[in-house]
Amino acid sequence: MDYKSGLIQDGNPMENLEKQLICPICLEMFTKPVVILPCQHNLCRKCANDIFQAANPYWTNRGGSMSMSGGRFRCPSCRHEVIMDRHGVYGLQRNLLVENIIDIYKQECSSRPLQKGSHPMCKEHEDEKINIYCLTCEVPTCSMCKVFGAHKACEVAPLQNVFQGQKTELSNCISMLVAGNDRVQTIITQLEDSRRVTKENSHQVKETLSQKFDVLYAILDEKKSELLQRITQEQEEKLSFIEALIQQYQEQLDKSTKLVETAIQSLDEPGGATFLLSAKQLIKSIVEASKGCQLGKTEPGFENMDYFTLDLEYIADTLRAIDFGTDEEEEEFIEEEDQEEEESTEGKEEGHQD
Repeated sequence: MDYKSGLIQDGNPMENLEKQLICPICLEMFTKPVVILPCQHNLCRKCANDIFQAANPYWTNRGGSMSMSGGRFRCPSCRHEVIMDRHGVYGLQRNLLVENIIDIYKQECSSRPLQKGSHPMCKEHEDEKINIYCLTCEVPTCSMCKVFGAHKACEVAPLQNVFQGQKTELSNCISMLVAGNDRVQTIITQLEDSRRVTKENSHQVKETLSQKFDVLYAILDEKKSELLQRITQEQEEKLSFIEALIQQYQEQLDKSTKLVETAIQSLDEPGGATFLLSAKQLIKSIVEASKGCQLGKTEPGFENMDYFTLDLEYIADTLRAIDFGTDEEEEEFIEEEDQEEEESTEGKEEGHQD
């Protein structure tokens, strides 16, 4: 704490010093202040212990058996988190310097006369101090208001008693709110961890799913190439056969054309002897060529490739039905397979017995 800067800025050093010695939890002057390391903020040891107990409900107090090695403590001033050892708050160091300053401050205050105007005065009775508390109206007032004023029919109590009670209640509310904030912060931390893990798990599942579909794509491409190769092979075989027939018929046609030309030339021969010398062999060659015209041919529908028809509708339906299954569905599928295997085994055994 920066005491010098506070004393310089404030015209009343004692009032500024008192502000520096107030616990942020109970709003009272420090009682057995402890230092929260490493942020160096101070708290009453009781207030710090209340916060620690609220944030760590399973950590037992000093009189009980230690069920945990320590716990977490979050400073209410700066929200810095400190890991406590097995001693809990009682393991924190006492701030003796602040205790000595408080003692000196109390001694100084006790020796100083009460300044005029430091105590609030009643608005209705300007010379009367506010010294009682109206329980009915829940407002502080003076004795004259109770005797002659607006609160004469109300129930009142000493101001100091109500002051201490409400101060204790406010301190408890602050401790409860700080503990609630710690629990909310813990929930936020857990949710942030859950968000991170959810992202990581989603990324991993996406990678696995992509790999599985890549395998399916590879299988489909491989099967596609295999089927296309079979069609290409059939095509080449048929084309080779047709081209061979074309070649044979072309050769036969060329041979027949030459025989026709030779026969025509023979018909132009005027001499009978010369004609007869070659006519018989020529006629024989033409007859043989005529018989050999039927070398072969393709059967009806030879060029048809419809027998390579592929029905993939059931596979398409199966692919469209792909979805994320549950463990229950997988168990039912396994049970159905086991039942089918048992029935098949029983049928074979009965067949052997017959």
